[in-house]
Amino acid sequence: MAILTLKEIFDLIIMTIALGYIFSGYIPQPKTIYKVLKPTFNFQVLKYSCLIAAPAVVLHELAHKFTALAFGIPATFKMFPFGLILGVVLKLLNSPLLIIAPGYVQLPAISSTLTRVTALAGPLTNLLIFLIALIVIKKVKLSNKAFILWSLTKQINLILFIFNMIPISPLDGSKVFFG
Repeated sequence: MAILTLKEIFDLIIMTIALGYIFSGYIPQPKTIYKVLKPTFNFQVLKYSCLIAAPAVVLHELAHKFTALAFGIPATFKMFPFGLILGVVLKLLNSPLLIIAPGYVQLPAISSTLTRVTALAGPLTNLLIFLIALIVIKKVKLSNKAFILWSLTKQINLILFIFNMIPISPLDGSKVFFG
């Protein structure tokens, strides 16, 4: 059995591109690729936004999946088209509101303990990425472009960690605290 199916890989690619597009208006661009905002499509901006936003979400979801698989629980990543479409529509409307629910991992009914562990894996991944970014920023001499990238990576992952730990369904925090 493959760790990731072709469908999951396809969904992850689509989700990555959609996240890059959605976040492209929210992520400041380094001066080297920043252009005066025009209504035209800018591939460099999309690529940069994907590089910052997508790993936070993709690795979060894959942490749920791989944790479940490690316990012998079948798990499937699913893209959530409505959540992505909502994010794209809000972006097209120039909404200051950023709402996305790009995907989830589908699991069978499992014990309360395994539910908690699997749910915690995603936010802990964001916390780990935050800590790595924090260390890189403090310990590595970075170019301006790299500093911006790592700073934004740090911010996005801290926000995702805190947001996902809110104990309100369907967020991970509700599963962690209430099983």
